[in-house]
Amino acid sequence: MNSIEIITHIMELVAGVGVYMIACSMISTNLEAVSSDRLKKLLSKVSKNKLVGVAIGALATIIIQSSGATTVMTIGFVNAGIISLSQAATLIFGGEIGTTITGQIVALGLFNGGIIDITILFSAMAGIGVFINMFAKKDNTRYIGDIISGFGLLFIGLSMMSDSMNSFAMMPELKMFLSRIDNILILVIAGALITAAIHSSSAMTSIAITMVAARLISLEQGIYITLGANIGTCFTGALAAMSSSANAKRTSLIQLIFNAGGVVLLLVSDVVIKLVTNNTFSYGIMFERMFPDTPQIQLAMFHTFFNIASVLIVLPLSDQLVKLSQRLVADDKGSEETERFHFVDEHMLSTPSIAVSQVKKEIINMAKIANDNFNIAIDIITSQDYKYLENFRSNERELNFLNQNLVDFIVRLSGMSNISQKDYLYLSSTYRSISDFERIGDYSENIVEYAENLKQQKETFSKEALSEIEQIRGFINDLYKVTIEIYESGKRSGFKKAKKIEENIDELSKQMSENHIQRLNKGICSALVGAQYLKLSSDVERIGDHLININDHNYEISH
Repeated sequence: MNSIEIITHIMELVAGVGVYMIACSMISTNLEAVSSDRLKKLLSKVSKNKLVGVAIGALATIIIQSSGATTVMTIGFVNAGIISLSQAATLIFGGEIGTTITGQIVALGLFNGGIIDITILFSAMAGIGVFINMFAKKDNTRYIGDIISGFGLLFIGLSMMSDSMNSFAMMPELKMFLSRIDNILILVIAGALITAAIHSSSAMTSIAITMVAARLISLEQGIYITLGANIGTCFTGALAAMSSSANAKRTSLIQLIFNAGGVVLLLVSDVVIKLVTNNTFSYGIMFERMFPDTPQIQLAMFHTFFNIASVLIVLPLSDQLVKLSQRLVADDKGSEETERFHFVDEHMLSTPSIAVSQVKKEIINMAKIANDNFNIAIDIITSQDYKYLENFRSNERELNFLNQNLVDFIVRLSGMSNISQKDYLYLSSTYRSISDFERIGDYSENIVEYAENLKQQKETFSKEALSEIEQIRGFINDLYKVTIEIYESGKRSGFKKAKKIEENIDELSKQMSENHIQRLNKGICSALVGAQYLKLSSDVERIGDHLININDHNYEISH
């Protein structure tokens, strides 16, 4: 084989890896988009039951076809305080099982060296998916077409990789060189470094499987490279956790201890078995006997066996693993910041469908903060008791933080290529909803200022005025409850009720103005008190308008 042929086969290998990784990205992106609702429901069922957590982690990884994405998403959930460390650990364990499905698919595509009809059949899916996409009218149909194309491209990439590996296998010098690399640590480190560089353990495992299938390396060598890939995949989670909370760092550490610990345990046991049996038995020999003459199946099955066995061993010790991570990673220094996200996290951008549902929760949380501040403001102006003023100021800072930073997050989320049309339409309505809740906070701030003006002048409202303020406060709280019910459910059944409450607010606001004039004429209240009272009445009426606006935004996107 001359130098030109060698360069050609190297380029073919690089092209095959590139096509394979593009295919994996296509499958992952579109599987998530088409199954976003199922994924949301699946992850909402994370419970304290460890087996349930493992099952959900495995299924989520199968859906999005990436254990790295599952880890990053899990870190995001932990960072936002949505799930506990114990729950995160079980999701990560399950993700390591789910990612072995990719290896099984690769082994199937390389069956008998990748030259039988089943490979051609699967490769043809690339064209079939394109035709489906060309004539599709619905988003889901397009996603399915892209998934089918992705699977077709995956097998085309595998075929290219397999052809190049078979060509290299015909080079005695290369085979001899590779056969001499029998140092376990070198093979494991090589697998870990390459995986960390390409950010995909699935790709590294697939390359190892194609090399084993072409007899370019032995099954034993493939096993050690695959074990290294299990360690290298932790690099993605470590990067995601680097700038996050202590619990996020602990989640990444749990994955590293789990994966690296499993690798060390297997390597030690393999060495012991070889010593005891005088090299007549090993894990490689065991899988060769179980699946004779199919090296790709042998490595894929070993990968699945190893990850399942690791989970079964570590799962009963998961609580101790969590405690260990807490000891190794100190708590965040300083007091907890109030200006922060409670439900969304930067790492959730890797799974847009989940991020959208968390945005909705964040906006509902923002609504609660705004309503709390309204009630605190009314308490202050009616009682002249300022004991909750610092809570009010803290809430106001958080509203301002959410108004700015949540919008930035939504802008980035809306720009993701794999977001569904339904989610995109919802996100387009959130900007106005966020602005409405922030304005409610501003009007509440105005009310506190009116209270401070009264305090400086040593003035108070009359009993009649206080009664009217309490009445309109009740209407606002009723409207808030109905608005949140509509926002959470997406149903329009409560809209008429909301409109009726708003009409009551408008009527009462007008009545408050008329009653104020009468009290002013009778000398019951002063001009200063009256001015603050009219401003308060107007601001509360506008708060009601903003709550109705939120319902109108939802109505627009539902039609």
